[in-house]
Amino acid sequence: MKKDIHPQYREVVFQDTSSDFKFITRSTMTSGETITMEDGKTYPVIKVEVSSASHPFYTGKNIFVDTAGRVEKFQKRYAKK
Repeated sequence: MKKDIHPQYREVVFQDTSSDFKFITRSTMTSGETITMEDGKTYPVIKVEVSSASHPFYTGKNIFVDTAGRVEKFQKRYAKK
């Protein structure tokens, strides 16, 4: 196996920005931000918009995560007159 060609595989925290849900897993993703978890260790943090804590399929709630107003623009364009 060749050395120094594989990305570093380490523990990172994925944080859901809409529900503030956090979980630790292993990944090759990198981030400049860090977070200290309840165990006292500092991990790189990757922010995501949707996770199992905020996705409508898993929560049973119909919450639209719309940051750019795309739904309103679509409804205005194709509204029945």
